[in-house]
This record gives sequence, structure tokens and C-alpha cells, in this order.
Amino acid sequence: MKTLIYAAMFREWITNIGRRQALGRAAHFMCEYIVRARAMGLVEDYSCELPITQEELSDAMGLSIVHVNRVLQELRKLGLINLESRHLTVLDWTRLQEVGDFDAGYLHLPKTAT
Repeated sequence: MKTLIYAAMFREWITNIGRRQALGRAAHFMCEYIVRARAMGLVEDYSCELPITQEELSDAMGLSIVHVNRVLQELRKLGLINLESRHLTVLDWTRLQEVGDFDAGYLHLPKTAT
């Protein structure tokens, strides 16, 4: 079963890198991170620690550091997230999912996590 889940996650990330624009990639990443952290009990009201640098985000999303910085600014400007001192708060969950074309089904987590 784990192999199928990993394969689904891999396919989603291939789609993320190959098909989504930078804003969608970042939104998708934030959504996935929140859902997975929630499944581990690390999220309260769509808010959690995000112990990752912009350089690491750029590597994960296949973007330059400068581009990641601009995309994060855009997500803030749109009122979707607040990211300060490595603490992520999602301000508009529904809209962030739309921007990231995010459907948590591929993670195969219990419904309570999503």
C-alpha cells in the first residue's frame, strides 16, 4: 500500500513541476504541507511551523530563490498565507487549494486530516 501512496505522491509532484505555474506550485506545496502536518497533529487552525528555507523551497519547486521570494510575496498579497519567522498560517484555505489545484486524495490520509 505504501508503494502505491508514494507513487501517487510522485505523480502529483511531477505534475506540480511540469504543469503548474510558480504560484500554483507554491500554493500546492503549502496545501500539501498543511495536510501532512495536520495528520501528524502539528497544525492548529491552519497554522504550523514551516522549518524550511527559501533556498530549500526553491529546490523543491524547481524555481530560483528570487522567484520563490516573489511568489511568497504574491501569496501574501492575495491574502492566502502569512509566513513569518518560519511559521506558516493559511488565511484562506479554500482559495489556496484552488490556486494550487490541490486535492488531498492522492495522499491517502484519513478524512480528518484534510
